Amino acid sequence: MPKDKTQTNFSIFHEIDDFLDEKKITEIPEYIPMLPLRGMVAFPHMMLPVMIGRKRSLSLVQEAEKKHTPIAVFAQIDVNVDQPQLKDMYRIGVVARVARVIRMPDETHTAFLDCQQRIVLKNMTDEGRYDLAETELLGEDESIDQEMEVMLDMIRSNAKALYDSNPNGMGEMQPEFSDDTPAHFIVSMLCASLPFTLEIKQSMLKASSIKERARKLLRNIKNMQALFNLRNRIEEQTQSDLNDQQREYFLNQEIKLIQEELGGPSTTKDVDQLREKASEAQMPEKVMEIFNEELNKLQRLNVQNPDYNVQLNYLQTILQLPWGKSTKDNINLTNAENTLNHDHYGMEEVKERILEHLAVLKLRSDMKSPILCLYGPPGVGKTSLGRSIASALKRNYVRISLGGLHDESEIRGHRRTYIGAMPGRILKGMMKAGSQNPVFILDEIDKISGQTLNGDPSSALLEVLDPEQNNAFHDNYLDIDYDLSKVMFIATANDISRIPRPLRDRMEMIEVTGYCTEEKTEIARRHLIPKTKEDNGLKDRADVKLTKAATEYLIEHYTRESGVRGLEKQLSKVFRKVALGIASKKDADITKIDTAKLVELIGREPVNQDKYQGNDYAGVVTGLAWTSVGGVILYIESSATKVRGGKLTLTGNLGDVMKESAIIAIEYIRSHAEELNIDPRFFENYGIHIHVPEGATPKDGPSAGITIATSIASCITQRKVRHAVAMTGEITLRGRVLPVGGIKEKILAAKRAGITTLILCQDNQKDIEEIPEMYLKGLSFVYVENIMQVLSYALLEEKVANAKTFTIEDNDVPTASK
Repeated sequence: MPKDKTQTNFSIFHEIDDFLDEKKITEIPEYIPMLPLRGMVAFPHMMLPVMIGRKRSLSLVQEAEKKHTPIAVFAQIDVNVDQPQLKDMYRIGVVARVARVIRMPDETHTAFLDCQQRIVLKNMTDEGRYDLAETELLGEDESIDQEMEVMLDMIRSNAKALYDSNPNGMGEMQPEFSDDTPAHFIVSMLCASLPFTLEIKQSMLKASSIKERARKLLRNIKNMQALFNLRNRIEEQTQSDLNDQQREYFLNQEIKLIQEELGGPSTTKDVDQLREKASEAQMPEKVMEIFNEELNKLQRLNVQNPDYNVQLNYLQTILQLPWGKSTKDNINLTNAENTLNHDHYGMEEVKERILEHLAVLKLRSDMKSPILCLYGPPGVGKTSLGRSIASALKRNYVRISLGGLHDESEIRGHRRTYIGAMPGRILKGMMKAGSQNPVFILDEIDKISGQTLNGDPSSALLEVLDPEQNNAFHDNYLDIDYDLSKVMFIATANDISRIPRPLRDRMEMIEVTGYCTEEKTEIARRHLIPKTKEDNGLKDRADVKLTKAATEYLIEHYTRESGVRGLEKQLSKVFRKVALGIASKKDADITKIDTAKLVELIGREPVNQDKYQGNDYAGVVTGLAWTSVGGVILYIESSATKVRGGKLTLTGNLGDVMKESAIIAIEYIRSHAEELNIDPRFFENYGIHIHVPEGATPKDGPSAGITIATSIASCITQRKVRHAVAMTGEITLRGRVLPVGGIKEKILAAKRAGITTLILCQDNQKDIEEIPEMYLKGLSFVYVENIMQVLSYALLEEKVANAKTFTIEDNDVPTASK
């Protein structure tokens, strides 16, 4: 085989020598095919072997060989560009002919180029199979004088010394020149074969004469020889006999010595501490591999390098995460139930769900933690309930607030390429918790900002709160999957309508409703009074007591809320007054605080719009509404004004749905005017104005439908509305009454306002039956199916005092023309 290969090579070069005898290129067309070179520069007057890698280039050289057409050869500026453009090419190259294209044993192709004159690249276009170059021939002075001959001798001797002294085996590639070898061939061959950079080679190609190119070549050879000599001296100083086992240790020691010589501390201490902590952490195998790779990178960095602290912080973040650390759940159902009951009064549905989880966990230890969402008005204890659940389960507790969050990176973290990058709040919370199975509170999840300029945080939470995905949660900073499947996520919200539907579907929604007076009294006795006494320095004054009657009076007359946050503030105000009296010795004997003393301490009760205002006016009806802060009462006021043709005016900052309810209500009253003893001509003579007080507050929803209809009917008939009655329900154009939501909150609002009777849809009766009896105490309910039943009960036959009389004249009624 070697013999055949040698014969083949001789045959190839024999053919190439024959090719060189052909006519030289003296002129070229305006556009010729162009061959871009990677990592090499072609010089004139030389035969250059080029390995062909691109299909376009192979097609070009094969065609050029077959047709004997000249090609333009230029070097690429960036070797990584696969399809270079004009901006990616050096502008000086050579025109060449393809002497031969051969297939090598490894199935690659090598083209032998007969490089001739220099050319300049003006423009290039994509012909499809290859690029075409617009070029122009450049002249070159090839004259040789005595100075050139001296330089040539120096070049040959210095090049031989360079090849011999280079430690990288360059001597095997040393070209051989005879005494009669042309000067331009020697210069071109050395310019192309010596390991200069592309920039240096291109600068030599730019030379317009053989003499100028030789001068640059000699200077570059001397510079390279000086560099090689310096490298040889360094290697001689550090040379030692090392075996493979010693090599890694030696390199690490060398890095430490260099760092110490530069005046910086060694990385040994940090690396040793990180490696020790990593050995104690229970990281998965893949995570440990990534950690060791990053640790090796840290070991190679100088302490003074800005990237050192970035890398160190990343490794410390990995170690701070609780890999494989979990607390043992308390699966004693009795103890867990006692803990929940001790910390919170009521909330039976939430407590029952937690106990169900514990029961299943007791039977199946590998169960995934539930993802709950507690929603309800402010101040009912949703957030504090999360801490109580953690205490009952004996789990670690962590809480993050999502209110106003507007950047996805707050959840997923920032990539390490950014300055000041850090992990997201989820992983920070896990570091704070210190275990893989904490109770994790996502507070105010409905307050996430809707702005999506920096990504949508609510969409980022989809991965966190999906049990099928959160076992491999990906934080951009950590860039490693982290298991969140053991975390019990509990989100809290006031208004679930502001939570995106996909996010809501991933959570188990549990409503936490408001408290009635009896419950608030008990909560005050058990929790709020002891806490506020301690906060105001009265912990040791057991004789200072608030009577039950005073507590109820405080709840009913000084607070109007579903929760107990306002009650806690009022109790703090009471005990601050007591503390002032004791500290100033003006009223040091305060012990029993009854209703009279309460009023003396904090003043008269505030005027509140939520109190029932009576039934003295026609057209004023009390409705019930649900808001994100609980239930409220709503007054609907109607009046009639003489306007030819009739007109409906709506005021009070009403939404579209509520406006539609008003239109439906008046159309129903108009169509059933005779049944209500209303003259049908009334609507052509009088306009109706409907107003809902507190105009600064936006109002919307369909639940005020029956209230608006009753208000209009009362206004027109001047009939008095039954005392202490409130109502809620949607109506249709046929007069049907439809059920509405938020019944429990509306009941609490009615009780706070002094309402005794509620009119509801028949279908809402099932909601009433599910509400504990204590909430219904003092209330009676009237269930209806249509608006006529509402009007027959709510409107008395008695008219209001000073009832208005609406006069209708026949000539005011427009007549239809034929």
